Amino acid sequence: MSIRLSFCIATLNRAAFIGATLDSIISQATDEVEIVIVDGASTDNTQAVVQAYQAQFSRLRYTRLAAKGGVDRDYCRAVDLAQGDYCWLMTDDDLLKPRAIATVLEALQQDYSLVIVNAEVRNADLTQRLLPTRLSFDHNRVYPAIPTNSQQLLVETGDYLSFIGGVVIQRALWQAREKERYIGTEFIHVGVIFQSPLPAPALVLAEPWIIIRYGNAQWTSRYFEVWMFKWPALIWSFGDYTETAKRRITPSEPWRKPWKLFLFRARGVYSLEDYQRLIAPRPATALSKWLARLIARLPGRGANWLGVLYAYARRSQPLLVDLTNSPFYFRIRPTASANS
Repeated sequence: MSIRLSFCIATLNRAAFIGATLDSIISQATDEVEIVIVDGASTDNTQAVVQAYQAQFSRLRYTRLAAKGGVDRDYCRAVDLAQGDYCWLMTDDDLLKPRAIATVLEALQQDYSLVIVNAEVRNADLTQRLLPTRLSFDHNRVYPAIPTNSQQLLVETGDYLSFIGGVVIQRALWQAREKERYIGTEFIHVGVIFQSPLPAPALVLAEPWIIIRYGNAQWTSRYFEVWMFKWPALIWSFGDYTETAKRRITPSEPWRKPWKLFLFRARGVYSLEDYQRLIAPRPATALSKWLARLIARLPGRGANWLGVLYAYARRSQPLLVDLTNSPFYFRIRPTASANS
């Protein structure tokens, strides 16, 4: 039987997590499904873990690169190696729910350009559900291939699509589109999807079929740069979309908003070094730069404490996870008893 769906996974040093991901795929894979893994030169035992799964699943192909090339290039390489009509750009630490593959394969019978798979969000060890669904849709949505629906697709799914694991895309479409200018953005899939209107309808599956491990990202050291600069620059580079649509996803320059800078400071991912490297060289008023510098110098624990109060007030579980994972978060440790 020909391959209909290729799981394309770019991985790096995920030996502790990728086995669970593969379990969730292999346990429900049909003969129409393959797995393609590109390893960006892991230094842990990722290779040994994956090779053990190759022994039980013959349609798993593993390529270990000689040097780290970046997540965008690694996903491109995985799609190049894929044989399926569609590629599910799966992450290397998240999980599929039972029947996820059967649901997607059924949807693919309609020959959509793109299928977006909804997800629920849990904490990193999966013990706590933070969000029951990332896309609050009460039913599946089809976006016909006309320009007005492209605008709607961006507005309604753009924020969610910062998560690559929800993307199932026609391989031929991926291969035909411009990719090089999106290398280094960290979100090449968003560039491929939104660089121009899709040639055929897109489908969003409303029911969450993926479990996201929130707080397990590998880019913590680059968190500020990614979300304050790379992500906005990508979204605002799309010429076929209105400013109103793009603004619904992100401001063009979110670093100019003091409250956003404060929350990044509270998370422990915005420092004076970040200010000097990323904000100081940019054109801005003296007052704006003074305020950005002041926030970068705020006492971390005080900022974190205020941020935690804000997260509790907003009932924002993902933000609370970010703040409690901050190096500034103060944990009260039980004192030893006098008799110990």
